[in-house]
Order: sequence, then structure tokens, then C-alpha cells
Amino acid sequence: MAFINYAAREVNCKIVYYGPGLCGKTTNLQWIYEKTNPTNKGKLISLATETDRTLFFDFLPLDLGSIGSLKVRFHLYTVPGQVFYNASRKLILKGIDGVIFVADSQEARFDANLESIDNLDKNLKEQGFDLMKIPYVLQLNKRDLPSAMPADVLTKELRVKGEPVFEAVAPKGVGVYETLKECAKMVLKELRRNA
Repeated sequence: MAFINYAAREVNCKIVYYGPGLCGKTTNLQWIYEKTNPTNKGKLISLATETDRTLFFDFLPLDLGSIGSLKVRFHLYTVPGQVFYNASRKLILKGIDGVIFVADSQEARFDANLESIDNLDKNLKEQGFDLMKIPYVLQLNKRDLPSAMPADVLTKELRVKGEPVFEAVAPKGVGVYETLKECAKMVLKELRRNA
């Protein structure tokens, strides 16, 4: 659902970070925002609710390529982690080009990960998208915690379609940019295929 801005000679793509509450979606976005050149990014916007928040900003990563003569601008969003805010989640998924699922590696959060993947699948279907067909990356976050489940076990249980999997420690930036770069490459490949 990329949008072309002919005046700015840009293709605008939307990537949404999805996952259970407190899994690290916001931390991923904040780290990317802090490390992005100020001349290549928009403002970081935060929409706060009582218990959660949605973040978004756009940026122009010069190292990820272009579509023909058009530059590619990515708009990155997080969804509220709490299922209570499902209406907001659905709204944020409108017009997406790719999804990064941020899984909490802690054993106590395993069921929350499964519930969130199921919720993502249902919400995508309501928007007319198929999880099996959209660019999708799985990030196993919080790998530095002692309660983190083995990565191979999480991958086996949470992988839905053979998607790329990245281990991450979001506050330290470990695996954060790699996850985004892979999803962005998948989105660009899909756009070029459909151009």
C-alpha cells in the first residue's frame, strides 16, 4: 500500500512494529530514531494512553536503495501492546507494507507472544492483508535476560512462515537495525515486483 509523493519524488512505505505489551517495540523505535541522521528523519510522535503509547516517525534511509528514480521514505509505527487497545492496533495496520513482530524472549511472556501473533493475523485479515504474503520479520528481543528462552525453541514456536529471525537487545541496539533493514529490503523487493 505504498504511497507515491511525486512532488517530493518519494515512495512512502509503512512498517509496523507489533507484539505484546512491554516486549520492546518502543525501545526499538527510540533506538532507531536516536541513531538516524537528523536531516533524514521527521519528528518522533508519541500518542499516549493511560497504560501504553504509540510511537511513529518517518525517515529516509539513504543506504537502502530506491525505486527507479524515487527515494524511499519509511514510516515506522508501534502498536499499543495491550489487547485492550485493539481498535488502535487495527487503525495503525491500515495501509501497511511490512510488519516486524517483536517477541519477548522471557519464558513468562511466551503465551503473550502467541496471543499477539494470533491477534496480528486476525487484525491483518480484517484489513484485507494476509500474514503469509506480507513482508514479515520476527525479532526475539530481551536476549540478555536470564529468563530468556533458548532462541531455537522460540524460533520453532513463534515462526509463522519461515520469516527471517533476529536476536535483539533493544536498549543496547543489538539486532535492532538489522531487523529493520531486513524488513525494509523485503518491502522494497515486494514494491519492485509489483511496480
